[in-house]
Amino acid sequence: MTLTLSPRQRTQFTESGALHMAAALDAPALHGLEDALSGHAPEEAGIRLHGVVALAPFLASAGPVGRAAAAALGEAARPVRAVYFDKTAAANWAVPWHQDRTIVVRERIEVAGFGPWTTKAGLQHVAPPYEVLARMVTLRVHLDAVPGGNAPLLIAPGSHRLGRIAEADVPKVVARCGTAVCHAEPGDIWLYATPILHASEPSKQPGHRRVLQVDFAAAELPGGLAWLGV
Repeated sequence: MTLTLSPRQRTQFTESGALHMAAALDAPALHGLEDALSGHAPEEAGIRLHGVVALAPFLASAGPVGRAAAAALGEAARPVRAVYFDKTAAANWAVPWHQDRTIVVRERIEVAGFGPWTTKAGLQHVAPPYEVLARMVTLRVHLDAVPGGNAPLLIAPGSHRLGRIAEADVPKVVARCGTAVCHAEPGDIWLYATPILHASEPSKQPGHRRVLQVDFAAAELPGGLAWLGV
């Protein structure tokens, strides 16, 4: 089943860089996703996922998660990176304001504009030109309720339209754009422009805050580089 954004939703997403999709997963889909992730409990801040076959039906363009990305990017949208987070009393961290700046590729190939290179969890990461990030979207799928006390994501609306933001300029950009709080219920999806400035505080009510975060892209990479995928 396809999903279409209304003109109002598309305008909101274009301008603010974020869109709340309430109850995007019904109860059976949510329980199925929980089962698919049950053997991949996050460690510390989170776990990068690759080769989890059980996720494929959810992330496909017709699946309950992938169709939200397809609504923004078109049917060519495909998952290119996934991270599973869970804030608990034992792992209750804060993330300062930042932009996501790296992608995951199959192998290191030197291409102009791509770099620096890093390896995380055995996966090859590289910082691409900003234009690559600007054509991507990030979905956060919520398995638990995220009220104000359970560390909802904070975003700076509109910051995704400002290009690559120097670290020293981040505080004044956040002050200028303002801060929006992304509350959620189980089964909700938040759709973001990948380069949006975002942050997270420690949970004041640590229990569980399970979030599957997936980056999607529709365009191929240049120079022989290839998305690793999920």
